[in-house]
Amino acid sequence: MAYETIKYEVDEQILTITLNRPDKLNAFNGTMQQELIDAFDAADKDDNVRAIIVTGAGRGFCAGADLSSGADTFDRDARRGPVKRLANGKVDYSDPQVRDGGGTVTLRIFKCLKPVIAAVNGPAVGIGATMLLPMDIRIASENARIGFVFSQRGIVPEAASSWFLPRLVGIAQALEWCYTGRVFPAQEALAGRLVSKVVPPDDLLPTARALAKEIAAKTAPVSLALIRQMMWRMLGADDPMEAHKIDSRGIYARGRSDDVKEGVVSFLEKRPAVFKNKVSTDMPDYFPWWTEREYK
Repeated sequence: MAYETIKYEVDEQILTITLNRPDKLNAFNGTMQQELIDAFDAADKDDNVRAIIVTGAGRGFCAGADLSSGADTFDRDARRGPVKRLANGKVDYSDPQVRDGGGTVTLRIFKCLKPVIAAVNGPAVGIGATMLLPMDIRIASENARIGFVFSQRGIVPEAASSWFLPRLVGIAQALEWCYTGRVFPAQEALAGRLVSKVVPPDDLLPTARALAKEIAAKTAPVSLALIRQMMWRMLGADDPMEAHKIDSRGIYARGRSDDVKEGVVSFLEKRPAVFKNKVSTDMPDYFPWWTEREYK
């Protein structure tokens, strides 16, 4: 697919999305926002995509928001025109113009039906760090540097990171990184459980691809789509009974599927399974089980 700020490449059932503004350290702008959302839409519709890797071109992953607009970078009224006002003159925060652009990307990644692996090749700062959070597995190069720098820019964390980050690393670690706003090395990200592995730069994409290939070769796509949403959405459940309800639906629906029959028989016959159910057509009838939230 032809994009201006990203590359979209599918090979061996693995989609690699590359942030592609290397001269700007892949700084995030409105075009990249829309193209990333479009890329994840396309990936969900393509049954040939079994796993997704996200990385950056050149020496950076993403340097954060494009600050070329200077002091008005984060001033929506100055850049887009005044947002709607209520009768009393206060801001109408339900106006879509108020929405944080980074959040529209991370929420789209959250809804994705394919496993998402981040291959963090260099600096990942601001939205470059927060867009990593809804990705499932984060692998970092030794050259990676990560920073939740919002307090040093006079702004607040965005991209729904106040939901994601404490769930990934714990509240104390999340607050330390966000309070200080400092940029920290890959080994600190590993110690803080933000990334699962740190590898030499030349090993980054091969490591990510090896994991993606293992997923693509051995697993049932519909099962992966369900597992991804089960795990993420249960982070917000208030009781394990909510998980039991969804587990039960999944075991019942998938238990009657051709995929499960193939999975069991292939195991007994000691051969690789050939799963034929597709995400595009064969998701169970109880999916989705949640009520989609609206911005208002």
